[in-house]
Amino acid sequence: MSTATLSPTGSAPQPQHAVRRNRPFAWVQQSLTLAWRNIVRIKQNPEALADVTFQPIIFLVLFLFVFGGAVSGGGGWREYLPFLLPGLLVQTVVFSTMGTGVGLNDDFAKGVFDRFRSLPIARISPLIGAVLGDAVRYTVSIVVLMVAGFALGFRFQNGVGYGLLACVVVLLFALSLCWLWVWLGLTLKTAQGVQGIAVLVMFPLTFGSNVFVQTDTLPGFLQAFVNVNPVKYLVDTMRGMMLGGDIRTPLLVTVAWMVGLVAVFAPLAIRAYRRRT
Repeated sequence: MSTATLSPTGSAPQPQHAVRRNRPFAWVQQSLTLAWRNIVRIKQNPEALADVTFQPIIFLVLFLFVFGGAVSGGGGWREYLPFLLPGLLVQTVVFSTMGTGVGLNDDFAKGVFDRFRSLPIARISPLIGAVLGDAVRYTVSIVVLMVAGFALGFRFQNGVGYGLLACVVVLLFALSLCWLWVWLGLTLKTAQGVQGIAVLVMFPLTFGSNVFVQTDTLPGFLQAFVNVNPVKYLVDTMRGMMLGGDIRTPLLVTVAWMVGLVAVFAPLAIRAYRRRT
């Protein structure tokens, strides 16, 4: 039996859980608690990190040693490494974001969110908790790829400070982009459907960009697509910060994309969550 508390007008009692739910900024603590739940799940199921630990290394070795000599114009993989690593960092983290939507869809299928609905928590807390919890996966992906790159001889040519800032920027972009997958995870019926749509979106965004080659080497029609592709500006930001070059313009465009992604897909995700619960 729940206790009751008088409302501010003194006219009607409110359940104690409603008071806790409406406490200012209570959703922050609730979101962090649910984020910790997701982190604990990773600790108990470490194989869930396989895609963000082995995949970056496989991609780096594959594209560096198989295509490095040809793409670099005969200069060899050592010459191609500084160009490739910032772009590959973007591709790896962007691909990791679809796991957020797949995980949410799977939790719904298992009835986890039915329990969340019965708890005295803000409606948005499970969604923010899922996003923040997956930030650990993105961070692991960044660390693994950078360690592998440094082992092969990659170095920050624009200073360590800018290099670390580049890693922060790509992490923030991932946290913004994952709201798209949160929305799809709450909208589509199965986790396989979320993953299938994600692959269809991710491949054009990453391979149809300047991740692996310079934009001016591409056909004209593909250059037009690359020039409006948000991944292109994020890659330019990474290369500018890590290797030196123009940072301001690509960074501003990247920040604009991050704000736009959150502004569009976070409300859609919340709306889809309310419909399902």
